Amino acid sequence: MANITAADVNKLRTITGAGMMDCKKALVEAEGDFDLAIENLRKKGQKVAANRSDRESTEGAAIAVINADKTAGVAITLNCETDFVGKNESFVKLATDLANQALNYATKEELLASDFNGITVADKLIEQTGVIGEKIEIGAFERLEGAFVGSYIHAGKIATLVALSANVDGADEAAKNVAMQAAAMNPIALNEAGVDAAIIEKEIEIAKEQLRAEGKPEAMLDNISKGKIQRFYKDNTLVNQDYIKDSSMSVAAYIKSVDANLTVSGFKRVALG
Repeated sequence: MANITAADVNKLRTITGAGMMDCKKALVEAEGDFDLAIENLRKKGQKVAANRSDRESTEGAAIAVINADKTAGVAITLNCETDFVGKNESFVKLATDLANQALNYATKEELLASDFNGITVADKLIEQTGVIGEKIEIGAFERLEGAFVGSYIHAGKIATLVALSANVDGADEAAKNVAMQAAAMNPIALNEAGVDAAIIEKEIEIAKEQLRAEGKPEAMLDNISKGKIQRFYKDNTLVNQDYIKDSSMSVAAYIKSVDANLTVSGFKRVALG
């Protein structure tokens, strides 16, 4: 039988993040072979994942990170089953580490296939599923690029990215404020052009049915429904919404108050649940 030392156990724990007892057991079963011990821990994760495949992983951590020159950002959710795990310090650290790694990739699939301390991210998630005993997966993955990108995270549950058209004085605060707006108000699009035509058709039909029920003449329906659609844009598109910190102006107007030529060029939002 191999002599398993505390240093061996600690080394495996550092590599995998598994608990001390799990690491000791894995090393004993592998007779001190580190590669086999890691493989056994991963197999345990695969077994747990298979057993919990029908469980919902709607808790976790939402993370947004920005690159050094603030021209690109990524927002992800690392999902688990319970709020208890989602708030765990090591789980949040893993989510943050994965988000920082995600800055190097364009898609979730590329991130999952990438190397994370000697194993793929996908295998790391399987490994952690075994360690934690809950279904662990990357849920949402959004990337945003622009002349200036800012972010906001709300209570670890919602993460948003906002791109501005230029890096001007005050861009940092402005981007954060608009990212906060996107987190709070959950717009469906940046502006009118971003709203799916099918959604507008449905809204027009709903508006017309409401107007008919109110007894409005058919000849007036088109004009009145156009007004209702404008209201829909105001409520549901980011730049047209009332700015949450000053409802006397729209988000677009707030951005113009920072710099006359500044615009919001994009946003992304991820959320748990």
